[in-house]
Amino acid sequence: MKNLQNVLLFIGLIALLVYNIWDKLEEGKRLNIAYQAGIELTNITLPDSIDFCEEHVPLKEPDIREKLDEELHRNIDGKFGVQILMKRANRWYPKIEPILESYGIPDDFKYLVAIESAISNKESPVGAVGFWQFMELTGKEFGLEINEEIDERYDPLKSTVAACKFFKQAYERLNNWTLVAAAYNRGMSGIERELKKQKASSYYDLYLNKETSEYVYKIIAFKEVYVRPEKYNLTLKKRNLYLLEKIDYIEVTENVSDLVEFATQRGISYKQLKMSNPWLVGNSLTIEGKDKKYFIALPQSVSEDNPLKIDTEINEILSDSIAD
Repeated sequence: MKNLQNVLLFIGLIALLVYNIWDKLEEGKRLNIAYQAGIELTNITLPDSIDFCEEHVPLKEPDIREKLDEELHRNIDGKFGVQILMKRANRWYPKIEPILESYGIPDDFKYLVAIESAISNKESPVGAVGFWQFMELTGKEFGLEINEEIDERYDPLKSTVAACKFFKQAYERLNNWTLVAAAYNRGMSGIERELKKQKASSYYDLYLNKETSEYVYKIIAFKEVYVRPEKYNLTLKKRNLYLLEKIDYIEVTENVSDLVEFATQRGISYKQLKMSNPWLVGNSLTIEGKDKKYFIALPQSVSEDNPLKIDTEINEILSDSIAD
């Protein structure tokens, strides 16, 4: 018996020794990876040329190069944050891109939503809401319905339509997409006032408040790492990306007095209903007007007969908004 105990003790000691050796080797690997990442980080170089909406960024100017370099490093320093954005982009960009295209807005404007809200229904301390961070008055100005039951600032699709209306109006006044992007942060009148006061014609020649002076560089830096993730060691495996939600839409033309009951009758939880329809901010839905209707998203597996499919949602669900 004593011999058996000694054998077991010996085996335990050997196992502990092997584990400690393995742990040290793994720690060495982790340190080496961190060291190599540090080397990569300190050797990041800007591309020879870069653009936003096919408008050239004057990288030969030292201050512009430095600002973009700083934002690029900030993205890579916080690589886990930027990878979350890239995962969310995989889910939402396929829905945002066709709306931009329908308005004739350059595809690069999809990167604004990453800077505005981290591609999420964020709420700011000053009251800006949703993917595109609309204030209530501005949201209503560009066609979003906002009341006690509904807040379409939380609807990623309809708020994208509203943002496109802003971009289109701003381009008619500023005739430059980079200035339009800056105006989304500062306001159209604010950018026009600075252009006139400073006798400038380009965003890159303007002396602006800190937030707006960094805004476009943040957009361009995210675009750069999103388009070329392999260059910055940010490539994600396909299985780790967030997937497009498989949903159908049902048309609602009558009042819904209780959304909890509405959800349970369709075999889903109230939480599922709210997550698929974050614009439903109340617990009921009132239909005002003879021809008024809403489209409510449901998980594809439980939607009713003859649902609206994802490939027709832009035409069907946003037809009234796009026509405005």
